[in-house]
Amino acid sequence: MDIKDILSCVDHTYLKQDATWNDIKRTCDEGIKYNTASVCIPPSFVKTAKEYVGDKIKICTVTGFPNGYSSIRTKCFESQEAVLNGADEIDTVINIGDLKSENYDKVLRDLKDIKSACEGRILKVIIETCLLTDYEKQKMCELVSLSGADFIKTSTGFSTGGATKEDIILFKKYVAPHVKIKAAGGISSLDDAVEFLNLGASRLGTSKIVKIVEKDGIGNGDSSY
Repeated sequence: MDIKDILSCVDHTYLKQDATWNDIKRTCDEGIKYNTASVCIPPSFVKTAKEYVGDKIKICTVTGFPNGYSSIRTKCFESQEAVLNGADEIDTVINIGDLKSENYDKVLRDLKDIKSACEGRILKVIIETCLLTDYEKQKMCELVSLSGADFIKTSTGFSTGGATKEDIILFKKYVAPHVKIKAAGGISSLDDAVEFLNLGASRLGTSKIVKIVEKDGIGNGDSSY
């Protein structure tokens, strides 16, 4: 697989709590240099980052992050504000408690409301697979498929675990054909990246792939791996 193909699937991510503008600016510069799918950054930096990058790279941000239990009005407001500030893509966290309480109608209604608040921007739904049973993951594949969201995403990277190969296989089996898959959390090597993509993911949420390319001097997407 060509390195540029891997990089084109990466949401180059910097979501640390102590992020500064210098951190975000560097992340944007790296994303532009390596033609990543987007940079995924905290909501408070979206406006400044969009003004900085213009149309050179897509800006992704998060809502209901990382715990997912803020109210639906809050998540919708966060999503609307992100769009107003220039976000191209929104990654939102489900209310995991609602899912585990089998409040499936509420989960679906919330996702539809958030999708509407995104005003046509790409919506990725984070379900935090490390906290779910296989049945709950399967149920979320169904609900995300019905919601109008564009992606189902494994993890925030802030809980007890990240993406696994088994999760991507499960998603691929149960999600509707129009829903894409994002693997995130713990993707720390090019081998990981290639395997997740081969299994069916079309986006990778990671801060490490660009660092590996930089460190190894692979270049600006002109080499094979």
